[in-house]
Amino acid sequence: MQTPLYQSHLDAGAKLVDFHGWQLPIHFGSQIDEHHSVRTSAGVFDVSHMTVVDISGTDAIPWLQHLLTNDVAKLQPWQALYSCLCNEQGGVIDDLIVYKISDSRFRLVVNAGTREKDIAWLNQHRSGDIDIITPDNLCMLAVQGPDAATKTSIMLESIGLDIDIHSLKGFTAVEQSDWFIGRTGYTGEDGFELIFPAMLSPVVFKTLIDSGVKPCGLGARDTLRLEAGMCLYGQDLDEEHTPIQSGIGWVVDVRNPDRQFIGRDILYEQKSTGTSLQQVALILNQRGIMRAGQHVQLSGKTIGAITSGSFSPTLQKSIALARVNKPIIGGCDVLIRDKPCAAEVVALPYEKIN
Repeated sequence: MQTPLYQSHLDAGAKLVDFHGWQLPIHFGSQIDEHHSVRTSAGVFDVSHMTVVDISGTDAIPWLQHLLTNDVAKLQPWQALYSCLCNEQGGVIDDLIVYKISDSRFRLVVNAGTREKDIAWLNQHRSGDIDIITPDNLCMLAVQGPDAATKTSIMLESIGLDIDIHSLKGFTAVEQSDWFIGRTGYTGEDGFELIFPAMLSPVVFKTLIDSGVKPCGLGARDTLRLEAGMCLYGQDLDEEHTPIQSGIGWVVDVRNPDRQFIGRDILYEQKSTGTSLQQVALILNQRGIMRAGQHVQLSGKTIGAITSGSFSPTLQKSIALARVNKPIIGGCDVLIRDKPCAAEVVALPYEKIN
């Protein structure tokens, strides 16, 4: 499958790869340059492969309260939150962003690789006055970095839109005509996710690049999100593990005893009494690269595995997220090519470490 920017990517010199059935850029020449551009100025990512799901109806709030681990009742109009869809065992079906537009209208943005099962799950549990629509012919861009607000504002003005995005707070959104803009992202930097008609995508993309925003691919997106300590579905999150076992227990809101969301009993018990599995962040203070699947050892015994690992362009060291079954105080070993390599447990996010 191709996004509306397929030809624009080719014209910009992108190297394309298959990502969950989509032809997407892995980089536009240098993954490292793209990473640093987002940390120091601004970069733009084509995330049109992600799925927009619009929910409407008078039962929208109680229905979403039943489906999501986080509580949409906390939201005011035009606010957003991060949440999970979980199964009855507390395993993560998907992680997503939910935007509240009104009491009867919400917008979900879910992952590309989970599109079919997410929609099937939503329809399986549909009840009451609920409509579920997945709009087509949309482009979705993520403009990220310390200069994202200025650069995005210049682009909007150039195409005739009067939207004051500087006034948007984090995890809020605004809608004007066919445009939906949320101040969210997946890099650890300030930024915006823009959803708009696909027919406008080549002009919008070019305008951003002409204003100094660097086009970025999946490679930089992965190292940026890992430095920020953000989970990737299919690696750090899956249906066999709960949000609490995956380092995002804060998206499980159990404060309202009357909110019986799917998986609540197991998740409530884990939040109350703990769980043997936990996520840790590691940094390697020697040569080598930590990768998903490598064993984590303590005193020569395997206690878990790396779920995501890479080289950090910001820190110039290898970093990783791991799921382990024992607490680690200080350090551990990671088996890289069957050789134990010393790693240190650190706090997240990585990119704030000096």
